[in-house]
Amino acid sequence: MGMNPYFRQDVRSEQNLYEDITIEALEIYGQIVYYLPRTIVAEDRIFGDDIPSRFSSAYKVTMYIENTEGFEGEGDLFTRFGVEIRDEATFVVARRKWTKLIGRYDNDVTVERPKEGDLIYLPLSKSLFEIMHVEHEQPFYQLSNLPTYKMRCQLFEYSDEDFDTDVTDIDAIEQDYAYTYTLYINSSPTAGIAIGDTITQTLDSDLGLTISGEVTKWSDSDHVLHVIHVGASDGDYHEFIIGDVTIGDSDFAIINVLAEDNKISQNEQNDDFSSLSDGFMDFSENNPFGDPENS
Repeated sequence: MGMNPYFRQDVRSEQNLYEDITIEALEIYGQIVYYLPRTIVAEDRIFGDDIPSRFSSAYKVTMYIENTEGFEGEGDLFTRFGVEIRDEATFVVARRKWTKLIGRYDNDVTVERPKEGDLIYLPLSKSLFEIMHVEHEQPFYQLSNLPTYKMRCQLFEYSDEDFDTDVTDIDAIEQDYAYTYTLYINSSPTAGIAIGDTITQTLDSDLGLTISGEVTKWSDSDHVLHVIHVGASDGDYHEFIIGDVTIGDSDFAIINVLAEDNKISQNEQNDDFSSLSDGFMDFSENNPFGDPENS
């Protein structure tokens, strides 16, 4: 038995009207957010991860937050090991708006739909969310078309990724939480040192081994330099040493490496557990959790 010829779902004019109404509703009730495409730097093909990811751009786009009564997920989780915030949210973006975004001439977004692993920055709560899954078939073909993408996201946990988006609030995340080296150099440059400058030191001229990092803070009064994203050309772990360095077009000398600051772990309670355990664990035994040894 055939379909009724007087009622059809794939009438183009009705599809366009439905899509226009959807876009208008998203723009009325939605929020201006930033979409950050992720650049893969060194993918771990075994675990399927890329810890040193780079986010070099951010694009404004209107998205609707489907969770009208607050973020979903487990929320603020209080455990014996500290506090974790496990907020989740679902963002909705119109397909037509997405197509317009990827069509920009200065665009780093090249995929046809939002991509898992990319980030969404919500200025309303100053939160970064990571896209975990993109649903592209909801609502399900109401007029034989699909006007939106739904992105199920989790609150992003920073782990030394590189942010250079030129959006102050977003780039401040790495400046506040990245693993930082504090260096004391011998003098102040005439032209000054700017945030984002690269510092480079040759560790072995015969092997061409260099170490470099990104400047996040410079104190001209006491010549203290803060450096993040430090890495060596051979991929192994190395530290800055007392000696000559290059910052921009100028050469300086490191007088002292003052400290290494692991800000990512600043809220960990390892020291508390270590000190408290001394009161009830006898580590003089080879097996403190088993039966006492015979004397």
